[in-house]
Amino acid sequence: MRAAVVQHVPFEGPGLIAPALAAVGADVRVVRVDQGESLPDAARLDVLVVLGGPMGALDDHTHPHLARERELVAECVRRGLPVLGVCLGAQLLAAALGARVWRGPEPEVGTGHVELTPAGFADPVLGPSGPRLPVVHWHQDTFDLPEHSAALASSDRYAHQAFRVGDSYGLQFHVELDLDALGHVAPHLPPGTTITPDGIRSVAVRGEQVLKRWAAHVATVTGDR
Repeated sequence: MRAAVVQHVPFEGPGLIAPALAAVGADVRVVRVDQGESLPDAARLDVLVVLGGPMGALDDHTHPHLARERELVAECVRRGLPVLGVCLGAQLLAAALGARVWRGPEPEVGTGHVELTPAGFADPVLGPSGPRLPVVHWHQDTFDLPEHSAALASSDRYAHQAFRVGDSYGLQFHVELDLDALGHVAPHLPPGTTITPDGIRSVAVRGEQVLKRWAAHVATVTGDR
């Protein structure tokens, strides 16, 4: 299984996503667009992961690679390839599928929870986590749901926290962070943001379970081809 992980900034890497994919036999390549590396060809992929970053999903004037990323995401979805979009990646997935991405009224930053919708509770990846999932938030931009998508999770501040289109998932929140990954991210969080070791351990334990189920789902989907 050929997996590409698109990384936008040095401090937001794949975290727990990479070992989850490796455990199901994926050959994982991290594509550092922040270092000028070229995006892969959808025809040479089985799964695409698009990570987060502080830029906006439509900031093409300062980050011209974003337009190409949206094209790649759309092409992967057209081909039926699983896409996982995390934070900025979820916004890029929404935009690639024609949905509006917009600036919300206030930031949502730090450890917290999302509530699963009925569709989320029935979802094979998120559903086994129960009605509430501990996560790390770091965003203000949000999105409308793409056509033919299912809303999977929400929070008090933002209704659209996760969605699914076919075999592709958009997660506005972070479940891929463990203590090591948090060490890279923490210096870049807004001033006054505190994430405790206990808080990130709770996210990592549940996040690892979510990502293992997602990777198993991807392996099933790609194995059927």
